[in-house]
Amino acid sequence: MSTGRGGRLRTPDKPTAEEKRQASEVSLGRIARLFSPYRWSVLGVVAIIAASSIVGLASPFLLRGIIDVALPGQDLRLLVVLTAAMVVVAGVTSALGVVQTWVSTKVGQQVMHGLRTDVFAHLQRQSVGFFTRTRTGEVQSRITNDIGGMQSVVTSTATSIASNLTTSVATAVAMVALSWRLALISLVVLPPAIWLSRRVARMRREITALQQRELADLNVTIDEGLSINGVLLSKTMGTGPSLVRRFTESSARLIDLELRSQLAGRWRMASMSLIFAAIPAVIYLSAGLPMTSGRGGAMTIGTLIAFTTLQSQLFRPLMGLLNTGVQVVSSLALFQRVFEYLDLPVEVAEPTDPVDIDTSTVRGHVRFEGVGLTYPGADVPALEGVDLDVPAGTTMALVGETGSGKTTLASLVARLFDPTEGRVTIDGVDVRRLRLADLAEIVGVVSQETYLLHATVRENLRYARPDATDAEIEDAARAARMHDLLASLPEGYDTVVGSRGHRFSGGEKQRLAIARTLLRNPRILVLDEATSALDTETERAVQQAFDTLAEGRTTITIAHRLSTVRDADQIVVLDHGRVHEQGTHDSLLADEGRYAALAA
Repeated sequence: MSTGRGGRLRTPDKPTAEEKRQASEVSLGRIARLFSPYRWSVLGVVAIIAASSIVGLASPFLLRGIIDVALPGQDLRLLVVLTAAMVVVAGVTSALGVVQTWVSTKVGQQVMHGLRTDVFAHLQRQSVGFFTRTRTGEVQSRITNDIGGMQSVVTSTATSIASNLTTSVATAVAMVALSWRLALISLVVLPPAIWLSRRVARMRREITALQQRELADLNVTIDEGLSINGVLLSKTMGTGPSLVRRFTESSARLIDLELRSQLAGRWRMASMSLIFAAIPAVIYLSAGLPMTSGRGGAMTIGTLIAFTTLQSQLFRPLMGLLNTGVQVVSSLALFQRVFEYLDLPVEVAEPTDPVDIDTSTVRGHVRFEGVGLTYPGADVPALEGVDLDVPAGTTMALVGETGSGKTTLASLVARLFDPTEGRVTIDGVDVRRLRLADLAEIVGVVSQETYLLHATVRENLRYARPDATDAEIEDAARAARMHDLLASLPEGYDTVVGSRGHRFSGGEKQRLAIARTLLRNPRILVLDEATSALDTETERAVQQAFDTLAEGRTTITIAHRLSTVRDADQIVVLDHGRVHEQGTHDSLLADEGRYAALAA
């Protein structure tokens, strides 16, 4: 899907030619492969369906025997046997139907479960860049609306095709066995029915694509308008009424699309129903003609009733088969949208040849060797020719004007992005050769944008280390100067922080994020404006905690306030992605360069 300004996914009113082409390229074979892990269950369902269809076909022949033999001959014993057999046939087919429904529903739900988890896991592996380019509501819509829309197709399509196809073929064979002449008359409607179904399927596929895009837009409106940040923004900017209008217009468009989807080709299918309904009259008329009576003279009443019974039974599976075909083709738009996410390349992937390391022995020596980074679609590199050495246990501070590349450079250590040139190493090992789990254990990041889960304080802190004890959680909170505040709350560490942590102030949220990172005890700390939301007194206290915790650790600090970095072992001044100056606080002041100007 193409993007508009600001990297936002564009959601046009109509599908583009490229989107239509991609939708048409969704392979039915790829959809069928979703069922491959459950092939034996699917084959078992097909066998049950075939058995049920074959058993069910006995009823018309039993009916013919009753009408043509048992009743005219007053054969009570034969009549009892034939009627009892009809009851047994009904009971067997019903029992097989229950088993078939249970197995097919279970398989369908397992396929849906696998698809949902695959998409979620694949999106988890995407880089930060993907999520900055994509609206949150769009991602949620693909996982919920698109996959949810596929549920009925995935759950029932395979069994519906097998059931209807088996029943249709078996019924057609039985009709030919009774009277091949009447069978030809009955089956003459098949070609136009297939042609009409294909036209309806194409119409519905285009409407389905429009529906899903509109649902994604609606989801984005909900996410932007009803999240805590969105509500605060709309209330302070007075945009609530315009958001309501936007939501209302989008919802109204969904009504129109749903009507179009339900009515697409309905008159065509209604005409087919009329034709099928008229066929019995044609059969009754044809049965009296010499050309359809066969060599034996007039057709028996039992044969005629049995044939019309089969013909009426043929209508349901045949229309079901055609409707299933319509559903499959129209659902290709959904599969295309889901497969589009599954086919996204992983920009920051697990290494193919990972280096085995003991994370507890990592010293934390960080080097940037000829590092350059150009964001996709950008003309100017964000970083260029960066060479830096951060010995283990030392502190490096990155300073510079906004947009100079400080955050981008620090994010390379945790592999939030990968450099397009050069490499970043820890203890001489390229970070791209470290397992992501190992790297996350080695590098801890506290960013300027704090995100807290809608859970208790204890659960938010334990998110960093699920096996952490309550004592360890409290120690981390003490280090971040949050323990006294948390202990004073009525529910203490069991206080719910609220959506995105709005129960606490900006500085308190920042300190919770610091405690969460410190709980993991990483060898390398990346502090991206980690004290930016703190007042001067709290900042001083947290800085003292950082100074204590930084002993024996490598710390990379990003700050606008130069007072927080003056004691760093080295200070690096970045300008437009390049290292402009490098040295200690005193040496850089003595040089009277860019740093001195910033400190003035």
